[in-house]
Amino acid sequence: MLTMEEALKLGSKLVTQGEIVKGIIIEIRPKEVLVDIGYKSEGVIPNNEFIDFAALAVGGEIDVLVEKLENKEGTVVLSHEKAEFKKNWERILTICNEGGRVMGKVKAVVKGGLIVNVGVEAFLPSSQIDMITPKNLQSFVGNSYEFKVVKINQDRQNIVLSRRELIEAERSDKRAKLLSEMVPGDIRKGTVKNITDFGAFIDLNGLDGLLHITDMSWGRLNHPSEVLKVGQELDVVVLDVNKEKERVS
Repeated sequence: MLTMEEALKLGSKLVTQGEIVKGIIIEIRPKEVLVDIGYKSEGVIPNNEFIDFAALAVGGEIDVLVEKLENKEGTVVLSHEKAEFKKNWERILTICNEGGRVMGKVKAVVKGGLIVNVGVEAFLPSSQIDMITPKNLQSFVGNSYEFKVVKINQDRQNIVLSRRELIEAERSDKRAKLLSEMVPGDIRKGTVKNITDFGAFIDLNGLDGLLHITDMSWGRLNHPSEVLKVGQELDVVVLDVNKEKERVS
């Protein structure tokens, strides 16, 4: 006849520390979920370990990493985030060779940039978010983008991304196409990108052209800001195209 201790042992799954196991969500609380892995105790996982906490449901199955078999309270310590990282790291290394592309969702703002979930957490420096470093990084949180992998450190298990390099490459392709098609006399739509004392630089959807102050109005202007503002859209006539120097007037 089995003793109580032997029955408990038989009723519990054999689990080892550092192992990834399947767990069943048995309770969803405001800031955490209770997970059963068939061990002698359940584990608690905080809500910030889940990309979409609202999508979780009682009875749902998730992968968890067993961090510790028993803490001071006698509870097994589990992590969903670390399980996903461990599962995805090798896959990410295969996909994300330096220079490769990967889709990711911006998770949080940190010092110097953003944390992006690409299956594992990766770092996106502020200078690599866009062509011009944005002031409001919080506006990117929750959005998904394509990124270029610029650096992988296997020892530290971290990845550095760039979105700016993809935008620059796209603009370069557009610029080459525009230069090949554009001829003097064309009427193009553009956006005022920058204003100087002598004129304004107009973004022609990938190619910048100079609109000189003398070509802004039939009348005399003291400064381009009298008739233009950054971000304004307008129609312009192409006066000259220098394909070698990639300059447009």
